[in-house]
Amino acid sequence: MEDMGLQLRSLLGVFAFVAIAWALGPRKMPPWVLILGAVIVQFAIAFALYSFAPTRAFLASLTGVVEVLQAATTMGTSFVFGYIGGGEAPFLINPDANASTFIFAFQALPMVIVLSAISALLWRWRVLEFAVRGFALLFRRILNLSGAASLGAAANIFLGMTESPVLIRPRLPTMSRSDLFLIMTVGFSTVAGSVMAIYVSQLTGIVADAAGHILTASLISVPAAVLLARLMHPQDETEEQASKEKIPVNLYHSSMDALTTGVSDGVRLFVNIIAMLLVFTAIVALINFSLAAAGDINGAPMSVERVLGWFFAPLVWLAGIPWAEAQTAGSIMGLKTALNEIFAYDALAGAGDELSARSRLIMTYAVCGFANFSSVGILIGGLIAVAPSRRADILSLAPRALISGTLATLMTGAVIGALPGGLFGL
Repeated sequence: MEDMGLQLRSLLGVFAFVAIAWALGPRKMPPWVLILGAVIVQFAIAFALYSFAPTRAFLASLTGVVEVLQAATTMGTSFVFGYIGGGEAPFLINPDANASTFIFAFQALPMVIVLSAISALLWRWRVLEFAVRGFALLFRRILNLSGAASLGAAANIFLGMTESPVLIRPRLPTMSRSDLFLIMTVGFSTVAGSVMAIYVSQLTGIVADAAGHILTASLISVPAAVLLARLMHPQDETEEQASKEKIPVNLYHSSMDALTTGVSDGVRLFVNIIAMLLVFTAIVALINFSLAAAGDINGAPMSVERVLGWFFAPLVWLAGIPWAEAQTAGSIMGLKTALNEIFAYDALAGAGDELSARSRLIMTYAVCGFANFSSVGILIGGLIAVAPSRRADILSLAPRALISGTLATLMTGAVIGALPGGLFGL
């Protein structure tokens, strides 16, 4: 009975996030057809993926694929970095020592480089192209998007928020502000295929079939992002822009070009993630030291996690998290927004009994997106590089897109919370 009450609250939360986005916009007449269409698409995709044995088996198999990729990557890191990359240690490890020999930078993050190279090859071989083309057609017809917007939104399911705009580079200089805002919102509410494996490794043993859930989250967040973007920044086109966009197939001249370019892009992402983790960990520690100096409040020292937990607790409660767990879940959501999703998934993995299995699943979806402060700078830099003439628009729209992207992932978490737990094996 309690689960049914939580499911009902999650369902109401879906429309509560829609209402929040509408209130943050110009508050025009709500596009009821789009609202119902986007919500139905979210529920339909999630239900279809987990209701049928073949799709459930496919999603379950993805974790095995990630494990194989991790094993293959470990072969490379062991050769290059030796024991710090996962190879056999040349010394005896004290089993009683309270320390881990797992080195995140050299044993987990290198998979970003491997997946970046594989993604480039799959694009060169037209595998990703056909997938993107199919989703673009779906979004254009169901969500009434222009050709460029549907293509950019579809690409974000597989590519990063700075890589996907390259596919619509010719249209970016003339694209409407509403479509540009939509592209940015989708970028913040999804994740790139090159980093999905990192999250899966963090959630192994915490959430069953984590790879399938991460992929599903990135997929069903697109309709939510489209809807919330249209509510916060309604269409402002002066004429219909529903023409079919040509996907630039020849992003790479050859398979070797794709491989080397993918490696180069992966290395930049690898270094960027390391730098961000290092700097933001230090900044949070400095803030926590300063807050702790003020003394305890309600029997515990102040910290970034507690402050963010208070702010996000009502929002995760709307998504269907019990109030007794809302502070912990809110802290996780806050870490994701202030820092990034790697910090958040690490906190989710360490939450233990503070979160129920249902709450962990909701937060897996709610955290799955690039909506954080550091990504604002990354997205701005990437978009200005491919469309310098839109610099003023990009700078003005990015902060609001961060809000709509965050609301979109919370809405996706609420959708999962509204579905029966048995659908996900809970």
